[in-house]
Amino acid sequence: MKTDSPLLRVERLSKVFGSSRTLVRAVSEVDLTAHAGEVTLVMGPSGSGKTTLLSMIGGLLRPTSGRVLIEDLEITALRRRELTQVRRHLVGFVFQTFNLLEALSAVENVEIALNVAGITGSEARSRASRLLVEARLGERLHFNARDLSAGEKQRVAIARALANGPRLLLADEPTANLDSDSGHEVMELLRDLTREKGSGAVVVSHDERLREIADHLMWLEDGRIRAAERPQIGVL
Repeated sequence: MKTDSPLLRVERLSKVFGSSRTLVRAVSEVDLTAHAGEVTLVMGPSGSGKTTLLSMIGGLLRPTSGRVLIEDLEITALRRRELTQVRRHLVGFVFQTFNLLEALSAVENVEIALNVAGITGSEARSRASRLLVEARLGERLHFNARDLSAGEKQRVAIARALANGPRLLLADEPTANLDSDSGHEVMELLRDLTREKGSGAVVVSHDERLREIADHLMWLEDGRIRAAERPQIGVL
C-alpha cells in the first residue's frame, strides 16, 4: 500500500564519465521517487543510462553529484563498508543473467544470501524454502539451478533478492533472457511479492510489455528522465 512518504528519493542524481573531449553524461540530474508496495518502471533504449541509474540507487556506483535516500537514509553519503550493509539488508538485486550457482539447488542458492547476512542452519533453510514456495517453486526446491528453465531461474533470483527482507528491490532488465510468457509471469510475481511484503521495486527495461505491471512509468533517454503516460513507439 502506498504511503505519503516515499520509500526512495533520488534527487538531482548525475554520473559523468571521462573528462574534456571524452566526457559522457550517463545520467543527468535525475529526480525520482518510489513508494512501498509499488513498482516503478524506468524505460528507455539501450545506452540511455538505465543500468547506471540503477547501480547508483543500489549503492554499487558512486554518483558524480546528487543524492539517493532510502527511508531517509542518505546512502550516497555512506562509506564503502556501510554500503555493503545496505546491499545486504536494505536493497535486493535482480539481474538479467540470474547469477545463480548452477551446481547448487534452488533452495541452496537462496540460502547463500541468508548465510551472508548471518542466518544459517535450519532457520536459513526454512526461510529459503518458504520464499521459494511464495515464488511458485515449491516443487523445484531441490532441483539444481542448471536443471531449471530460464523463467524458474529468474524466480529463484527474485526469492534470493527478497531473502533478507529488503525494503527496496532493484531489477535490471529482468526479462531480457526470457520468452514472452515467462517474462510476464516473472514480472507478475515480482509485482505481487512487492505488494504483499510492502517493499518497493524499481525496474529498468526497454521491454514495453512490462508497462502492464507498473504502477508508475518513467522514460529515460540520454541520461534525462521524465514521466511517460504512454509507451514509446518503436522501442523493442
